[in-house]
Amino acid sequence: MILPTIRASFSRRDVLHLVHLLGHGDEEIVAGAEKRLDEEGADALLDDPRVLNALLTDPAASAPTSLVFYVLVRHALLEVGIRDRGTADYVASLLVAFGRAGRAYRVSEATTDEYHYLVDMVARLASADRREAFLLRSHLGNFSLWLSGLFPDYLESRSRRKGAPSLSYYERMGTTGYHLAAKSPEAAPLGLDRVLTEVADHFAGVRSALNLVSDRYLCPRGGDPVGRLLREVVTRVGGESRRP
Repeated sequence: MILPTIRASFSRRDVLHLVHLLGHGDEEIVAGAEKRLDEEGADALLDDPRVLNALLTDPAASAPTSLVFYVLVRHALLEVGIRDRGTADYVASLLVAFGRAGRAYRVSEATTDEYHYLVDMVARLASADRREAFLLRSHLGNFSLWLSGLFPDYLESRSRRKGAPSLSYYERMGTTGYHLAAKSPEAAPLGLDRVLTEVADHFAGVRSALNLVSDRYLCPRGGDPVGRLLREVVTRVGGESRRP
């Protein structure tokens, strides 16, 4: 089960490290950042574009991987107009969890069954009990977002060459999975009903933000420029078609 726990895991030591990365020995800048931290909290500091730049370029940066992923995701989401911090926390938690070997193919850490295709998850839902159904619906959203967010060029290439499902298919399946999971009785006690609804309602935008993370930081020299253009058209046209 993916839970949005990264923001709560940041220690004051982690955040103060960012303060000093920003300052580079300039006591006035450090004092200003510390004051902002005390008055507005860590979120205001993490939203500062200079923090993202420092984490990516400063040799002295030694932040936890989860913090780096949160900042990358948060700023990409802000860029596409999604400001909800809970969404950033959930998506970053998803990336960190799915970065572990094989985890992307399992509905939870405790299970061993693997699902490599969305259709297999849908088929399994027919015989799943309530708890497993909740995990499958959540994973349907998570797996769709992970694939379409980080590997869009691969999906588009398969779609053009082999007739495999397109990005719009993953968006529809992911949105449906998240909406159904959000309405499940298990979601509210875990505090997931709201965040799953938020991700579902803005799936195309969240996917687009993850495309930015993938293009810029994870696979900056790879990919297909024609495919990138095509998926941006899909994002714009899809967004316009959903407007009232």
